[in-house]
Amino acid sequence: MDVFDELLRNVRGNGSVFEQSAIAPMGSLVLGESASLTLCAPMRGGGVLDTGDGELRRIGAGQTAIVCGPEPFTFTDTPGPGSTEPTVLMVGSYDVRAEVPQRLLRVLPRVAVVTDAEDCEPLREYLQAQLTLSGPGRQIVLDRMLDWLLVCTLREWFHRPEAEPPAWYRALGDDVVGPALAALHADPARAWSTAELAATAGVARTTFTTRFTASVGQSPAAYLTEWRLTLAADLLAHSELTVAAIARRVGYADAFGFSSAFKRVRGMSPSAYRRTVLGDIAVTATDYARQAPASAAANAAKVRGSRPSARRTPSATTASELVRIDRNAPDQSSISASDRPSETSSRSKSATSTGT
Repeated sequence: MDVFDELLRNVRGNGSVFEQSAIAPMGSLVLGESASLTLCAPMRGGGVLDTGDGELRRIGAGQTAIVCGPEPFTFTDTPGPGSTEPTVLMVGSYDVRAEVPQRLLRVLPRVAVVTDAEDCEPLREYLQAQLTLSGPGRQIVLDRMLDWLLVCTLREWFHRPEAEPPAWYRALGDDVVGPALAALHADPARAWSTAELAATAGVARTTFTTRFTASVGQSPAAYLTEWRLTLAADLLAHSELTVAAIARRVGYADAFGFSSAFKRVRGMSPSAYRRTVLGDIAVTATDYARQAPASAAANAAKVRGSRPSARRTPSATTASELVRIDRNAPDQSSISASDRPSETSSRSKSATSTGT
């Protein structure tokens, strides 16, 4: 599993909201309300996306748009001369709560429109066919197809000249840094040394550290610390593991060292973070239960000249909005034997954690 795979692993459709709407000429549809991520793919015809930022974006058949953020937006049909056929728009919504995929989603623009790659076209046709069917397993099939379409669209976007992919994404293709990134993500709890990481590319330690820092924008130690704490944040929010167990899971020898590193970077202790995130999720769920019927009715009232085939359902606020990574956290230029965390099993349990 490479870095891109790892970041997208938790971006998975799970009862994702799908709809296929036939929009009358010049009709409009309100979309994306409260969703973390929305995919729009015209299957026939085309129209204009208006996200309220002053820029109108045209999207037609054979293109897919990724819209980030919970703010609603509109799609308005723009028929060709003399056309009376309705535009058919396929929409899929994601609720992305996990912290890991937020590292990827944060670098995306509000709207990314791409022309589908050749291998995505059969997927679109299959998705459209599945939307008209019913039966056991239908939702699971739709969820996985949406995952596939998202991956295809992101890959195409990051290869466009105007895209600004994160530094680590560009570094994946570096023959020195790429293997080290793969190794770190494959085993983040390991007590990595600079020499071990340099050996993955067959270069000297100094060469490796310089190349890694220039490519990724962080030293190997700082990158590893940030990644471990990102994994820990998700475990705190979405598991019942104790703080000590999470510390061991992400490569810290004890809960004290882990808590110190987490508080320095995240601004609060692991326990406080867990209480804050879980409290926010509970409040959001309560608000959603109260607001869903009214929101659905409001959406229906906003649809002008369209025939939606599925109800739009508000998604929960992302937990990652509560905490931001402190980019001014102390950095380290190397991973030494005295400051790197130990592995969770047979590795030494006495070393203190990287970045603490």
